[in-house]
Amino acid sequence: MNGLALHERPAESASWRIALPHTTAAVPVARALVRSALTEVEHAADCDTAELLTAELVANAVEHTAGRGPIELVVELRPTGCQVEVHDPDPAPPGQLTRPVIEEPDVWQEGGRGLLLIRALSSSCGHRPTPSGKAVWFRLPVVPAQRRPA
Repeated sequence: MNGLALHERPAESASWRIALPHTTAAVPVARALVRSALTEVEHAADCDTAELLTAELVANAVEHTAGRGPIELVVELRPTGCQVEVHDPDPAPPGQLTRPVIEEPDVWQEGGRGLLLIRALSSSCGHRPTPSGKAVWFRLPVVPAQRRPA
């Protein structure tokens, strides 16, 4: 990670950036990296939700983007929460991340819920173009101390 001492909360911000393979093997690696980043500095964002939403972003990047080049995971911890971005080489925006959902996902289909989860569980989410494709992101707020698991 970036060398922060264990149990130290970021005074301003701390960030991690790592290239991941454009394969499904990237999903569990990304989950572990997010958990490690949040627990290394005892960050107060919801670790389980951050892992779930990160897995959805990475899985979408692997499954729905053109190209075989690596994807990049960026985790930024702020005093107010965390932001996770996944950069991929495809400039096409993600399906229904920021548009209202017109139809419910088909209960018989395995996919179709990832972006819905990201919209529902994050405090904000979106995408932006990058010089090499796009970045899709979500933010989670700090969880108040009285709501954190013991």
